[in-house]
Amino acid sequence: MGQTANAPRQAENEARAYGRNIRTSQRKLNLVAQMIRGKKAGRALVDLEFCERRIAHTVRKVLQSAIANAENNHGLDVDSLVVSEATVGKGIRMKRFRARARGRASRIEKDFSNLTIVVREDA
Repeated sequence: MGQTANAPRQAENEARAYGRNIRTSQRKLNLVAQMIRGKKAGRALVDLEFCERRIAHTVRKVLQSAIANAENNHGLDVDSLVVSEATVGKGIRMKRFRARARGRASRIEKDFSNLTIVVREDA
């Protein structure tokens, strides 16, 4: 009668966290996400702590959320977690106008991004 359950999107030894509508462009966010791909979770946290880019603080919060999800929801060992995926996607685009010379206006587009971080337990 009811709907069948959907298959889980991740493996048993994985946990994920999402960051939605992060106020930066995809290119800038991908530079920081690239920095942590494939690293151990503890090392990635340290790298993000000392990264000078403004958006690194937000990426660090999403990574901490993924680690907490792995520990609390999936019962994984925190010391053996590795950042297996850090993907950046397109979010919304705010459109604003700026007054220009001779009564004209120009359009300013402010990009937002989405971030998905998947941590996996290495055996």
